[in-house]
Amino acid sequence: MTSRVAAIILAAGSSTRYRAAGGALPTKLVAPLDGAPLVARVADAALASQAGLVIVVTGYARASVDAALEGRPLMSVHNEDYAAGLSTSLRCGLAALPADVKAAIVLLADMPRVSPPLIDALIACAAQHPDADAIVPIIAGERGNPVVLNRSLFAAAATLTGDEGARRLLRHPAVAVVELSVTDEAVRLDIDDPVALAAARR
Repeated sequence: MTSRVAAIILAAGSSTRYRAAGGALPTKLVAPLDGAPLVARVADAALASQAGLVIVVTGYARASVDAALEGRPLMSVHNEDYAAGLSTSLRCGLAALPADVKAAIVLLADMPRVSPPLIDALIACAAQHPDADAIVPIIAGERGNPVVLNRSLFAAAATLTGDEGARRLLRHPAVAVVELSVTDEAVRLDIDDPVALAAARR
C-alpha cells in the first residue's frame, strides 16, 4: 500500500429514491448484495487496493452505516451537513486527509461492483501522470467513477457546493484531466432504488 494515496468513500446520502420506492432498510447502503452490505463491498474493495488509508464519510443513517462497517480498519468521518449535498461530504473527506497524502480516489458507496484492480489501475495511472489534476475512468465515451483527485485540486474541491461533487470541477478547461479507458461496467453501475438492487442481484 502507499500512504500517499487515500480512498474516500462517500456514504452520507439520504437514499431518497430508494426509500420513496419502498426500500425497507434505513438506507440503501446497508442493503445486502452477494452477502455483504453495499457500503461494505465498496469499503472492502478499497481496503484490498493500493490505497494506504480508507476514509468513509457518513451522514444519513450514520449508525446503520457504521454498524455495516464494524471491524474494518478504516476511518469514519461524520458529515453533519450531509443534507446540503454530495459536495459537503467530499469536503469532509478531504479535510480528514493527513498532510502526506498526495492524491485521493473518491468512491461512491452505492457503486458496489468497483473492484480492487480497477482502483489500482486508476492509482497507477495517477502515478504515471504526476502533472495531471485528476484521473477519470471512461467507457464508451462516458466518464464514470471512481475518480482520482490530486492534491492540486483539493483547495478547489473544498469550495464546491450542492449535490454534484467534483464533476463540474473536472469539466473546467483549466483542470488537467487524464481519461483512463476501461471496459469495466462497474464505473457506471450505481444502485439508486430497489429495482436497481434487484437487477444487480440477478
